Formats: sequence, C-alpha cells, structure tokens
Amino acid sequence: MGRSVRLKSFELVARDIREVDVKLLHALSLAVGWPHRPKDWDFLRRAGQGIVAVDGIGRVFGSAMWFPHGRKFATIGLVLTSPRTQAQGTGRWLMEQVFERCGNRNLTLNSTDAAYHLYLSLGFMKEAVVYLWQGEVASSLPAVPVLDGELMSPSAEDLKEIAALDERAFGTSRQKLLALLSEGASICTLSRGGEIVGYSMKREFGRGHVIGPIVASNDCDAIHLTAVHLKELTGRFARVDTREQTGLFADYLQQSRLGISETVTTMSKGKRFLNRKENEPWVYGLAGHAVS
Repeated sequence: MGRSVRLKSFELVARDIREVDVKLLHALSLAVGWPHRPKDWDFLRRAGQGIVAVDGIGRVFGSAMWFPHGRKFATIGLVLTSPRTQAQGTGRWLMEQVFERCGNRNLTLNSTDAAYHLYLSLGFMKEAVVYLWQGEVASSLPAVPVLDGELMSPSAEDLKEIAALDERAFGTSRQKLLALLSEGASICTLSRGGEIVGYSMKREFGRGHVIGPIVASNDCDAIHLTAVHLKELTGRFARVDTREQTGLFADYLQQSRLGISETVTTMSKGKRFLNRKENEPWVYGLAGHAVS
C-alpha cells in the first residue's frame, strides 16, 4: 500500500515518528483518552520504531509503532487514529505500513475493543485477555505468602541473568528494551539457591507508576515481586497489566485496592506468541500493553 492515503477532504502521508514534535504525539494520545505523557512517548521512540500520519501542514492524525526483537519477531503498539479519521481507514493504512516495514516477522499486539475486528480482518488471531488493574494503592497492604527465597536489588552484572530469565518467559530476547527500562526503573529480583528465578520493575508512567515487567514461576513469587513495589506506593496511583483475572495474584491486586479498569486482547499474526508452561517463568506483569 502507498506511503500516502487520501481521505474525504485531505491527504495523509507517513513520516518517521522521530521527526515529529512530541507535543503533537501527546495531543494525539490525549484525544483518544490514553495516559501517555510526553516523556512516555520519548521513551517509546527510543525503544522502537514508528510512523505517523500527517497532513500537508504537519498535523498528526495517527500513529503506529513496532518494537523489533531480533529478525523474526516484533510487538506492535501505539496504533492510534484521531477521532476525526477513525472511520476513514487510517488505522488499516497505518497497519499496512507496519507490515511493509516489519517484513516476515511474527507479530503480536494488544488490541482495544474498538480495533479488535480490524486486526481480525488483517489476519491476527486472539490468544488471551490482558486486564489493566489500577487505582490508588491501599494504605495497609494485605498479608503476603511465606517468602521462598531472597528479594534483592540487582547489580549491573545481574542484568544479563535477568535478560536470560525474561527470554524464557517472554519467548524471545528483548535485551534492548530491558536495558532501556532499567535506566529509570526500580528493580527487584527473587533468588533461590544463588539463582535469579524472578524479577520485577517499577517506573513512572501516565498517571502514576506501572509495575512491570513481572516475571515469576508461580503466583506466590509474583505477589512478593509486586508487593515490594506497592509498599513504596501506598496512597498513590499504580497500574499492573496482567493476563491474570483470578487466582492468588489477582486476589492480591484486588486486596491492594487495584481494580480492573479495562481489558485489551493479546493477538498474534504468524507464529503463536504465548506458551505458558507449569512451573516455568511467566510474564505476570507486562512492561506495558503497548510493548507487551
């Protein structure tokens, strides 16, 4: 599909997202009710690649980003279209541009309800639901299970071990993304027998803080890796994006006064993305549903 698209009364062209003033990207996300701040957009532009749909005088009417992890896989996010163009095919045009640039990579994304049927028509298949738990953290947190292992702040040398654990849980290496996340995040690891078996990150995002990624092999470990950050956020706004709706981990989030604000749907095109195995590392908390 071409690098430009004509709508009812004007033409849009694709430009590299790095060439656009971040204030225009912030205005776009505000227009659709997304919480991304200018600094969140700046981080995402460092982490991935993207395009924007602009008119002849530089106004931004849409965006789409992709985050390559090697030559065979990429996640897609920040596919936004302004309310003015949502029914005029801009989203489909943006996705065609993404397909062209991603080549033969397997793809995954987390779809809003509004975009779900578009992605189905583009060949994506539903895999799971992501629950966005968020709210002001309770001033008194619930009890946690007995800790099996040791919670620690990692050293710089531990980041390679964290990346290797994350690759087992996520399915492919995302070392670049983790390195960028670690620059502004508080990180906690869980170790047993001298081996890192889980980790979590907390960073500023949107209205407050997001806790994620959270990687653990069971609910109890995931609770501890989340609780260590929630203790620092009592009375403040926090968010956890997870595929857990029920179970001990979800119960803990609810008892911490977080609630499900909305859901998105994990979808894949090409090779199936999710492959959960019992007692193996699993992504309990996403880095953010835009980057998975």
